[in-house]
This record gives sequence, C-alpha cells and structure tokens, in this order.
Amino acid sequence: MIIEVVDSQATEKVFNEIFNYFTYIDNTFSPFKKTSELTKINQGILQKEDWSRDMKTVFKLCEQTGKETLGYFNTEKDRQFDPLGLVKGWAINNAANILKTKGFKNFYVEAGGDIQVSGKNKENKLWRIGIKNPFNPKQNIKIITLSSQGVATSGTYLRGQHIRNPFVPKKEINDIISLTVIGPDIYEADRFATAAFAMGKRGINFIENLPGFAGYMIDNKSVAFFTSNFKDFVYKNDKTN
Repeated sequence: MIIEVVDSQATEKVFNEIFNYFTYIDNTFSPFKKTSELTKINQGILQKEDWSRDMKTVFKLCEQTGKETLGYFNTEKDRQFDPLGLVKGWAINNAANILKTKGFKNFYVEAGGDIQVSGKNKENKLWRIGIKNPFNPKQNIKIITLSSQGVATSGTYLRGQHIRNPFVPKKEINDIISLTVIGPDIYEADRFATAAFAMGKRGINFIENLPGFAGYMIDNKSVAFFTSNFKDFVYKNDKTN
C-alpha cells in the first residue's frame, strides 16, 4: 500500500488512521484469514442477521453491480461469497474520503495496483500513473494523467486465471490479458474493471458505453483497444503514444 499526502498539514496520526482502516478491512473481508468475518460467513458460523454493517453494505453493492453488468460481476466462487472484485476499490475510496473529510485536497492512495488520486502531486502537476505492459510488467505501456479519478486494472498476467465469465465459468479468459478502467472514483473503476474483463474482448465496448469512464485493453496478441475518450487522459509527452 502507498499513501502520499502532498498537503503540508499531514501528520503521522493521519497515516496511521488510514493504515489501521485497511487492517480492519483485511480482518473483515479476507478469505484467507480463518478469523475474518467473511470466512465465518462462508463457513456458516455467522448468519446474515449477524453480519456487520460494512459486510451488509458490500453485499448490497455487489448485488447492484451484478445487475448493472447483466450478471458479469458475480460474487459466487465455489459456492461461497467472494466480494473481492469490489471491496478493494470500495475500501480505497473510503480511505480517500477519510482524507477529504480532514481537509486534504492533494493525495494519492494505492492498494494492490488500484489507485485513487486527488488534486495535484508535489510538483503541482496532475498525477502521472503508468499502465503496465502485461507482457513485461517492469515496463509502462502508457502513462496517464489524473486529477480526481480512480484507475483499476484487471488481468491475468500477475495472478493467473482468477477472473471467470460467470456464464461459462469453466472456460478460461484467454482472448485478453489486461483491461484498465478510469472512473470517477476507484470504487466505480474497480468494480466495472472486474466485470468488463469477465466479458473478454467485448469488455472494452461495455466501458465505452459507460458515461464518465475510459478504458484501455490489451489482447493476447499484444494489440491495444481503447475507448474513444482514453486519449484525453494520456500524458502529452508519452513517447509510446
């Protein structure tokens, strides 16, 4: 996790509050921790009426996203509730809102490659963010500039086949390698990036038709496809453009 606050009044207490919030999120939603609330739910230890307020909120948001994506966002994995395709962006956005309520205007919050920015960087310029080349993750294939948006990338190049088309769950998604979504905030970008990747090559068309969103997709032949407004976010001195 990376948190950068440009505003001069930032203190260690602020950073600790954000890190503690993410610790709470991990303890609540991690499917890998035996003591997490999510694990207890999937083991049948906790019934729905006993879920925490945040768990109930995330469950409702997952249901809403499923409807908005015509079922491509799906939280059922091996007959268990799996909200991870949404909860990371939701948590980052909540952390950003904590900073905003404290009066901070210029900051960067990243967790697991998903990013929310606000205002400008320490050079008083728009935040510059690299989109990784999925065939060489040490290289940026594009540089984008953002001021108050979120950006999330879904793909198989780092974690393998962890996203599936819920309508053909046994079939791997091999026609695309990565799909990056820029949205009004990281919650919106993250949830739609997950669903759009599950659609395969048609995912970029889904993003094209979402007002206020932009997308950049790379297929299995290293060919890039992008929405008509993506060029508005490309760093003007980007040599790859």
